[in-house]
Amino acid sequence: MAMLTHDFERPARSLGKQLYDRSDAGKARLVMLKRFCLCALTVLLAGGAVAAVIALKTAIYFSHHHF
Repeated sequence: MAMLTHDFERPARSLGKQLYDRSDAGKARLVMLKRFCLCALTVLLAGGAVAAVIALKTAIYFSHHHF
């Protein structure tokens, strides 16, 4: 009897294994986390560049005024 039901159990096991296999979900989360970190780093670098330009313009402005 086990030989007759063995073929029917195999697809169910592989399907269940695919449903509970979290390696693809883990990879997707890692990709989303990397993308978020890259976007956050880009925003921070752009903000730093804007702050540097403002600081440079301020330094040039005050260098023209001799107290």
